[in-house]
Amino acid sequence: MKLIKTEKLILASKSPRRKNLLEQIGIKIEIFPSNINEEAILIKNPEEHVKELSFLKAQNTALSHPEAWVLGADTIVVVQNQILGKPQSKTDAIAMLNKLNNCEHSVYTAFCVIHQKTNSMVVKSIETKVHFKYLTDQEILWYVGTGEPFDKAGAYGIQGIGAFLVKRISGSYSNVVGLPVCEVVETLINLNIIQFKD
Repeated sequence: MKLIKTEKLILASKSPRRKNLLEQIGIKIEIFPSNINEEAILIKNPEEHVKELSFLKAQNTALSHPEAWVLGADTIVVVQNQILGKPQSKTDAIAMLNKLNNCEHSVYTAFCVIHQKTNSMVVKSIETKVHFKYLTDQEILWYVGTGEPFDKAGAYGIQGIGAFLVKRISGSYSNVVGLPVCEVVETLINLNIIQFKD
């Protein structure tokens, strides 16, 4: 039994983590990152915020690839009703990690699968609860010094060195990495983009 792709599928993201999550289950995917201005999205509701961003990313790439299915995604970290994006500086990263220290936060990832020519679209968002351990100032400074936080929402990567920050999670692990693989695969199967063949 093989998992095959029956339609052209493009990932509208330069995230190596999203690409790896898809490829590790056998889905080869082309990369054409979108070039939208993420800072222009002012929606405060976390779920609506990530849904809108995933849609805009997918749509932006789909406009230049109307014959293909395009997958866009966005991940945010939310703590005390505040959306945390990617840190812009060392000071920013330290402040984010202090906000997450010894408490629970939510990670939302939304994904949009869109086909421009047929005007077909599915948008979903998934929430995972993540609880950080108590972090000392030294641990935070050391982690920021590794450089890992700077391209990640909330200033940490659960799949890397940042695994040591996380005491427990409730929900999808891959969602925290950047793509809820279970729900994405279900959607791709339902849309006949991928199929199982003997």
